[in-house]
Amino acid sequence: MPTTRSLLLMALAFVALLLWQAWEQDYGPKHAPTQPAASSATAPNTTAPNADVPAATARITPATTTAVPTVPETGPAASAPAPTITVTTDVLRLTIDTRGGSIVRADLLDYQADANKKNEPVRLLDDAATTYYVAQSGLVSAAGSGAAPDHQALFHADKTDYALAPGAEILEVPLSWSDAAGLKVTKVYSFQRGSYLVGAREDIANGGASTWSGNAYRQLQRVAPPAATGFNNPERYAYVGAAWYSPEHKFNKLAFDKFAKEPLTGSFAGGWTAMLQHYFFSAWIPDKSETDTYSSAVVEGANGAQRYLVRALSPSITVAPGQSRSVDAHLYVGPTLLGQLDAISDAGIAKGLALTADYGMLTPIAQPLHWILLQLHALVRNWGLAIILLVLLIKLVMFKASEAQYRSGAKMKKLAPRLQALKERYGDSKEKLSAATMELYQKEKINPLGGCLPALIQIPVFFALYYVLLESVELRHAPFFGWIQNLSAPDPYYVLPIINMAVMAGTTLFTPPSPGMDATQQKMFKFMPIVFGALFFVFPSGLVLYYAVNGGLGLLQQWVINHRMQTAEAKAAR
Repeated sequence: MPTTRSLLLMALAFVALLLWQAWEQDYGPKHAPTQPAASSATAPNTTAPNADVPAATARITPATTTAVPTVPETGPAASAPAPTITVTTDVLRLTIDTRGGSIVRADLLDYQADANKKNEPVRLLDDAATTYYVAQSGLVSAAGSGAAPDHQALFHADKTDYALAPGAEILEVPLSWSDAAGLKVTKVYSFQRGSYLVGAREDIANGGASTWSGNAYRQLQRVAPPAATGFNNPERYAYVGAAWYSPEHKFNKLAFDKFAKEPLTGSFAGGWTAMLQHYFFSAWIPDKSETDTYSSAVVEGANGAQRYLVRALSPSITVAPGQSRSVDAHLYVGPTLLGQLDAISDAGIAKGLALTADYGMLTPIAQPLHWILLQLHALVRNWGLAIILLVLLIKLVMFKASEAQYRSGAKMKKLAPRLQALKERYGDSKEKLSAATMELYQKEKINPLGGCLPALIQIPVFFALYYVLLESVELRHAPFFGWIQNLSAPDPYYVLPIINMAVMAGTTLFTPPSPGMDATQQKMFKFMPIVFGALFFVFPSGLVLYYAVNGGLGLLQQWVINHRMQTAEAKAAR
C-alpha cells in the first residue's frame, strides 16, 4: 500500500542518515591528525614552537594569491605569570590575562555544564593545557616602526575585578601598554547587558617622534577536544572545528584535519572566523569596512600539543607623530541563539552568524521552523508544549497532503482483493499483469503514487525538524513535565519511546501490507515498528516527543478518513 511504502521510505531514509553519521564518526576524517603538519618554506600552514604571532604586512595580497603572513619563532608564550582580570556581566564571566590582554576563560552563566550540577556553568574558553581554547588579539609593527603590543606583551589594568552594575547597560574594561618611544596602546573591551557580543577596540596614540605603522590581528587558538563517545550522545555527531565566512563564499567549515591540506587563505571585507562546537561557538568579527587577510595555522603549544589557529590580519595602520587612531572589532563568545545572531546581522556588524547553527542544505526549511518554535515557546513557556503545538501546526499545513495520502491508502486497501486476483490470473506474465493492473487503476480512478508523493513532500520537513530539535540550544537541559526534566537527553524511563513504538505498531496494523508484497517485504513491514522504534530509546526525548505526537495524530487522521469512507460506502449501498 502507499502508506506502507511511505512509512518504509521514511524509516529507511532516517536509518540511512543515522548510519551515515555513525560512519562519519567512526571511519571519516578525525578531528586532529596524529602527526604534526609538515612545515616548509613555502607551505601556507606550519607547525612551529610558539609560532603564533604574525608579522606585519604593508599591504593586502589579492585573495587568489594570499598566503598566511610569515610566522616568526618567538620566545616562549608562557613567560612569567601575569595578573588576571575577572569580568562579570549578567550572562558572562570572563578572565582576561594581562599578558597580552587575551580572553583566556569564558563561563556562560545561563548554561550549566551538567544538568544535575547547577553551579557549574559551561566554560567555552579555557587556558588549561588539555582544554586550551583562547581568544587573542594584538598589534605587530612594520619594519623600522619600533615595538607594538602583541598577545604576549604585558598590559596594565587599574583593577582586577570588573562587574556590570545593577541597572547599568554597558561595562568597559581598559588595559594599557606603552613603550619608551612614546607609543601608547589602550585595549578596551566593552560589554552590554544580556549580550554575548564583546566589543574589542584598540586605541593607538603615537607620542613619539616617528611615524608608526603596523597591523592589528585577532585570532582564536585551541586544541582539539577528545572525541565524544556513546551512541546516544549528541556531541558524537556534532561538528567541532573552525569556520569562516565571506560575502562571496558564504559559510565554510575548516575541520582540524584539513588545516594542513586545505588552509584558510584569502583577503576580503565583511568576513569573520570562528571555532564551533555543539550549541556554542566563538567568533572574531573585524570591522566590516576592513579588508582583512584571513589564514589558518597549526602551532605547537608550550606543552608540545598541537593547537589550531584561525586569524584575521588587518590592513596596514599608520599613525603619525602626535596622532591617534582606533581599530574596532567584535568577539562573539556564547550559544547559537539565532535571535541574537540575527540581531547582530541586522545591526550591520556581521552577516551569516546564524549559519553557525548548521542545518546544512535544509537551512531554508529549518530556520523558519526554529523561529516558529521560539514563538510557540514564548506563548506557552514550555518547550515540550511548544514542540506539540509545532506538530499540530505542521499537521494543519500538511493536512491536504496527508489526507490525499490516507485516502489513496484506503482506496488501495479496498482494491487489494482484486489486485490479488489479477496476480493469480497473470502471475506468469509480468507484462500482462502490469497492463491489467494499470487498466484497473484507470477504471477506478486511482493514482498508485497518490500516497507516496505526499510522503515525499513531508520528508524534507521531517529531517529539517530533526536537525532543529537536535541543534537548538534552547532545548538543552530544558524540562517538559514529570520525569522528563531534560528534553536534550533520552527519556530516563523510556515512556515516550514505548508510546512511539506503540503508535508505529498501530499504524502498521491499521494498514496491513499489500498483496503485492513478497514474504520478505511483509516481514520487514511487521517488524519495522520494533526495529525502527528501538532506535528512539537513545534519542533525545524532545525528538521522541515530536515523533510520537506526529505519529499519533497521523494515526488518528487515518482512522477518521477510513471511517468516513466506510460510512459513505455504507450509505451508498442502501
